[in-house]
Amino acid sequence: MKHSSRWLVAGLVGFSLQLAACAQHQDTHQALHPVVIEKIEGSEVNRVTMTERALERIALKTDKVREERVSRSTSPRMVVPHSSVIYDPKGQSWVYTSPQPRTFVRQKVDVEYVEGDRAVLREGPPAGTIVVSTAAAEVYGADFGVGH
Repeated sequence: MKHSSRWLVAGLVGFSLQLAACAQHQDTHQALHPVVIEKIEGSEVNRVTMTERALERIALKTDKVREERVSRSTSPRMVVPHSSVIYDPKGQSWVYTSPQPRTFVRQKVDVEYVEGDRAVLREGPPAGTIVVSTAAAEVYGADFGVGH
């Protein structure tokens, strides 16, 4: 009986060590890979997923696309924080939407003009869409592998 108990204890210790190693692997993976880039099938853009720690490090903040009155129009217009808009090397303007927590997808926008700290859009995501308002350039860099 003592012999089988020893094997049982040895088996439990071995199993516990394996579980601990798995937990360490996950922590190490997140430390080494704070950003995961996934190609969105049928699209020219990627899905960028960041760890909580990565978001804290870049101090990322979000806001919503809003429908507001602006000085050059009598009807409400779609606006985003000007800090949300990034420009690619070809001059195309984009924002990063956040369809899920910690997940970002680049979306084309057509900026008509900038008024104060708002970009007035001709085309873009609908009102209520969550967009990155602070650290959009950092998300863009992560999206294209800058620094990796």
